[in-house]
Amino acid sequence: PVTDGSRELHSLCAQLEFLLQFDLKEKRSFFGQRKDYWDFLCQGLARRREEHEGVRFVTSLDKLKTPVGRGRAFLRYCLVHRQLAESLQLCLLDPESLREWYYARSPFLSPQRRAEILGSLYELDGVTFHLAL
Repeated sequence: PVTDGSRELHSLCAQLEFLLQFDLKEKRSFFGQRKDYWDFLCQGLARRREEHEGVRFVTSLDKLKTPVGRGRAFLRYCLVHRQLAESLQLCLLDPESLREWYYARSPFLSPQRRAEILGSLYELDGVTFHLAL
């Protein structure tokens, strides 16, 4: 199993975060706080009939104060529960929402790149992650 001490884990998480932040449009909340990929994920997952367990878990953690911290915790939660590819795929289904959040260079706006990314993430479902949440 992959644990918190794994160098590969840190590289994987850094690459996932880079991918989710690449060409992300700058958005601000009502109170002026900069939005990040966490906000994109929450919006995408809010279209489901029921609340995503990962979102519920992350929002229950009082120590997390920033969107980046919440996003990182969500990625870790999804890796442990083998939900990363499915969760991201749900967020990538709506092209209009993607264009609202990302500029044209984002790989998420290319159907081919999006399929490649999701294919790779689905392969991670076969990996066991034992991470501190």
